[in-house]
Amino acid sequence: MNIHPIDERVLIRPIELEERKVGSIIIPDTAKEKPQMGEVVAVGDDVVHEKETRKKLSELVKVGDRVIYAKYGGTEVKVDNIEYLIVSRNDILAVVK
Repeated sequence: MNIHPIDERVLIRPIELEERKVGSIIIPDTAKEKPQMGEVVAVGDDVVHEKETRKKLSELVKVGDRVIYAKYGGTEVKVDNIEYLIVSRNDILAVVK
């Protein structure tokens, strides 16, 4: 299945950070924090407003970029047993280089 976000939305595959153990304490999955970093899988279309001076979405992120996104932003989607997140342009906080 091919997913293409519309307007200024981005499809992200969350990156799980390495699990760290401290002694013999085991943290259940329900207590772990959601990841806030992911890899851009697809980028939606640029929306051009007449009086807007900000950069186009395609100038900010591209497929393959690692980004940091808002903790509770976006919509979770599961396709072919792979979890994705669809976020709007405003939910992307930074590009990791």
